[in-house]
Amino acid sequence: MSFEYLTKDFIFDHTAFEQIKQEAPTYYIFPSVYIIYCKNTKRAYIGETTNILNRLNQHLKNSDKNQLKNVKVIFSPYFNKSSVLDIESNLIQNMLADNQFKLLNGNDGISNHHYYQKIEYENTFKDIWKNLQFEKLVKHDLLDIQNSDLFKYSPYKSLSEDQYNAIREYLFILNDSKEKTSTFIQGSAGTGKTILAVYLVKLLLNNIDEDDLEDNFEVTPLIELAQDVKSKLMKEKDELKIALVVPMTSLRKTLQNVFKSIHGLSKNMVIGPNEVKNDYYDLLIVDEAHRLKRRKNITGYAEFDKTNKHFGLDNEGNELDWIMLSSNNQLFFYDEKQSIRPTDIEKAKFEKIKSSSSIIKLKSQMRVQGGEDYIEFVDKLLTNCDNIKPWQSSNYELKLFTSMPQMIKELENKEKEHGLCRTISGYSWKWVSNKNDIPDVTIDGVNLYWNRTSQDWINSAKQMTEMGCIHTTQGYDLNYSGIIFGTDITYNEETQRIEVLKENYFDRNGKVGISEEQLHDYILNIYKTIMYRGIKGTYVYCCDENLRNYFKNYIPIG
Repeated sequence: MSFEYLTKDFIFDHTAFEQIKQEAPTYYIFPSVYIIYCKNTKRAYIGETTNILNRLNQHLKNSDKNQLKNVKVIFSPYFNKSSVLDIESNLIQNMLADNQFKLLNGNDGISNHHYYQKIEYENTFKDIWKNLQFEKLVKHDLLDIQNSDLFKYSPYKSLSEDQYNAIREYLFILNDSKEKTSTFIQGSAGTGKTILAVYLVKLLLNNIDEDDLEDNFEVTPLIELAQDVKSKLMKEKDELKIALVVPMTSLRKTLQNVFKSIHGLSKNMVIGPNEVKNDYYDLLIVDEAHRLKRRKNITGYAEFDKTNKHFGLDNEGNELDWIMLSSNNQLFFYDEKQSIRPTDIEKAKFEKIKSSSSIIKLKSQMRVQGGEDYIEFVDKLLTNCDNIKPWQSSNYELKLFTSMPQMIKELENKEKEHGLCRTISGYSWKWVSNKNDIPDVTIDGVNLYWNRTSQDWINSAKQMTEMGCIHTTQGYDLNYSGIIFGTDITYNEETQRIEVLKENYFDRNGKVGISEEQLHDYILNIYKTIMYRGIKGTYVYCCDENLRNYFKNYIPIG
């Protein structure tokens, strides 16, 4: 069920006021949602109001918005304040990701509003979207949009209370400090660290006026605090120098494309660790900080040494040092359990900085619908915890498959239904298909190939028989993931412990010069991290029979 509504289009000038009174005389006094836009400049602004005439009059006084040419108003006698806030938020998030217009809006408010007949209003929004498609104001279907990177990493995402408090606490740290600051926001996979990083950049770089504050009343205290921080950091400079540092090439390219599509941001604001030497920053925000590199098992030693020399460091210098030396303030989004290679800077280096830093913790699970229970279950499963219980949940689909063809078929069905379903594996096989068009491994008669591209693989893969690895999936969301536990991991029935097999682990930079214990931890971190990719569900296949039998005690059979 959805509610009736009326849409009306007007020229965005003062003549619209009388037209609204004439064409919607019984509707305009109710709460409404509106889209002001210009098809030529591809700019738009989305809002909600309880007084459409006054609100449009305010917008006409705004130097940015009065350049827009048309306004579409959505009226309904069934609308209330909660429903129009929800519809407005959905329009902002989806129109941004539809990528037909750049939005002039500031950041969004707090998510998870619960109100009477919410489901019916969500259905109303879907009807509104179809109408906008018919009128060619938007282009893509909602399912395609909501599987896109631009939707998932949008700074227009509504914050959870946990995320809101983390941003607020960090802004207070910046505002109250009289010296340079180093801060860590810590949270496990799926707690929304990347979204928070993007949100913070947008928040600090917004040009805010009173017009914006009225449309963002929920986060007005946050916006005003951010403006105080911005003024403090800029001092007498013309601009605030901020960059988002992303160590992984694939995720960095994805976020650059996201920034390119957002009004007020640019792709140049997303950089690699090596690029920090090109400027000095008021604030560097480091996403996936646990993937920053040291000079060990890397490709490109010469370039690494060159950057160390630039900063006056010897060969012991690392990417963490570079960030500290090229910025006044640093914010690290960090999870030590997602360090997966000896190339990653060791925990002790971070601990040294953390000892004199502020620590903010994220706890709420924002990705996996199984919530924190699922995260805890996977951790216990892979660390042989004594008090683990079999997985049971109506919110999250976790299945163990004993047939590879069956798992691939199930993933293909989910791909047709939801999209964004992929197969991911540990490093149990050499990458031979990059030179010859032959399978990297055949399991149960199924030919499987490693990812055919290292950048943006999540969006380029089409076949469930193409396997991603940790480097092409870390930091990304999937709807369903099929995880292959390869021959590099086994279960010792005598000791009742999970063990790793070094000889079956083929990440060439992942096992040189480290102890057996370190390798064990890295491999388990890899499997934990890829087990956290699926939003709606995770399918599991074990190559090792002993490991499969161990998992059967705790994971439902598919």
